[in-house]
Amino acid sequence: MIAPGFTGGLLDRADHLRHDPDALAAAMGNWQARLLRLHDFEPEVTDDGRLGWTMLTEAPDEADFVLLGLDGGKPRFAAIMPGAGAPPPFRSPNLFRVLDQLQPGEAATFATARSLIDWHARHGFCANCGTATAIFRAGWGRRCPNCNAEHFPRVDPVVIMIAEHDGRALLGRQPSWPPGRYSALAGFLEPGESIEEAVAREIREEAGVTVTGVRYIASQPWPFPSQLMMACVATAVDDAITLDTNELEDAIWVSREDVRAVLAGGDGPFLAPPPYAIAHTLLQVWAEG
Repeated sequence: MIAPGFTGGLLDRADHLRHDPDALAAAMGNWQARLLRLHDFEPEVTDDGRLGWTMLTEAPDEADFVLLGLDGGKPRFAAIMPGAGAPPPFRSPNLFRVLDQLQPGEAATFATARSLIDWHARHGFCANCGTATAIFRAGWGRRCPNCNAEHFPRVDPVVIMIAEHDGRALLGRQPSWPPGRYSALAGFLEPGESIEEAVAREIREEAGVTVTGVRYIASQPWPFPSQLMMACVATAVDDAITLDTNELEDAIWVSREDVRAVLAGGDGPFLAPPPYAIAHTLLQVWAEG
C-alpha cells in the first residue's frame, strides 16, 4: 500500500456539524473539546510524534475556530486569529524537524489545520465586491454580508513526476534547495489541461525531454499553502536534456541502483527529498520497479 506523507488522517471530518449551528455550539462546549497547539503556524509535538492539544479557553478572546473533526467523538479545533497575516512562504528548520517526527495520521491533521488557517488569512475579503467576509460553516467557508457570496477553501492541483529512460529516472534541483538535493520535477496544472498533458508539458518545459505513457502513482496534500500533489511516471523518448535555467539549476539521470542506495541511507549522486514529501514516495515506488 502506498502511503505518502500527510495522508492517513485519523479524524472524522464531521461534515454534519458544519451545517448545524446548535450541534457545533454543543461541540465547542464539550468538556472533551481540544484546540490544536500552534506557534507561528508550526505544531507543538510530543516526544512520541503526537500533536499537542489544549483547552479551547486557552485561545485569545478574539479568536475564531475551525472544526477539524472528531477524534473518537471528541471535537478537535484550530484557532483563526482575525487580521493575522499568512504564514511565511518558507518552512523553518524547526518545521522540517517537526515534520520528520510526526506520526502519519498526525501529519494529516496538521496539514488540514495549516491549509485552512492559511486560507482564512488570505481570504478575509470578498472576491466579488471587496467587503470583509465572515466565517461560517464551522470555519469551512466565508460569507460576504454585502453580496451574499460564499467562498470555500480551494486546493491547487500540482503534478510531480519522474521521466524514465533505459532504467534511469530524471531528477532536477532548484538553487534554493540544500546542497546536493535532487527531486522529481513538478508544476501546477493550467486551465484546460489534463494531468497527463501537464506532466508532459512540465517535463518538456523544464528539461526539454519529450515523454509518453504517463502513469498515475499516488497523491498527497501539501499544506504550503494548499496543494494536491499528483505523482506520475512517464516514459522519455530520449535522454537529451535541454535545461530551462529559469526553473532548474540542474537535472540528472539516476539509476535504480543509485536511488535504492540513497533511499537506504547510503552514498549516491544526490540527496533525497524528505520522507514526508511525495517525491520520496515516488522514488521508492520507481526504485522498486
